[in-house]
Amino acid sequence: MTTTIYTRPACVHCDATKKALTARGIEFETVDLSQDAAALERLRAQGFMSVPVVVTEDDAWSGFRPDKIMELTSKTEARA
Repeated sequence: MTTTIYTRPACVHCDATKKALTARGIEFETVDLSQDAAALERLRAQGFMSVPVVVTEDDAWSGFRPDKIMELTSKTEARA
């Protein structure tokens, strides 16, 4: 399962999301939106206005969402 986290430097919610995913053994890629203007514009076009934005194969959300992280954990464990 591919998971990508779009972040900005010094983002508390971004760090919390990465820490929670790591603690649950979920691998992810990180894209720094301060370094990738094209990714920032794509996310804005999709209606995202805050970070982090987490994109999986079948879901996407913004902000620190423990409920979504637990849901992702369940899906990942079911596929293992």
